[in-house]
Amino acid sequence: MTRHGRTLVRLGAATATALLAAGAPAAYSLFDDPAPGPVVRGAPYIESRLFFGTARPDGGPAVTDRQFMAFVDKEVTPDFPDGLTVQNGRGQWRDAHGTVERERSYELILLYPVAQARTGDQKIEEIRTAYQKAFAQEAVARVDAPTRVDF
Repeated sequence: MTRHGRTLVRLGAATATALLAAGAPAAYSLFDDPAPGPVVRGAPYIESRLFFGTARPDGGPAVTDRQFMAFVDKEVTPDFPDGLTVQNGRGQWRDAHGTVERERSYELILLYPVAQARTGDQKIEEIRTAYQKAFAQEAVARVDAPTRVDF
């Protein structure tokens, strides 16, 4: 092969290598997971879950469904009139004396816009305090999480 021929072969190989290198990321992207990320719907909200025990530490009768729903009607609904969810549960927790208490419980789920976080927080703390006082409870557990809500 002549010198000119070898130069053309090298130039062709270099050009092919450059074209392959430039096209490789696009070609490999064809094999990536084609599914886009999750569709995000709704407005930013806060989800607060409250856990209410029903056993009374003083040994008195457990909080009944009727008593709990009356409490919700009086203490929760006026502050969260747009809606809420109550679920029955069975729970356990370790009290201040180290005793594991097992009891029937209620889970209250509240959703409120992030813009109302400050007032929502205050209202929820008032609800927790009112339940502890009304039913001689040591605590009402609370879990908060940011979420998105679409009605």
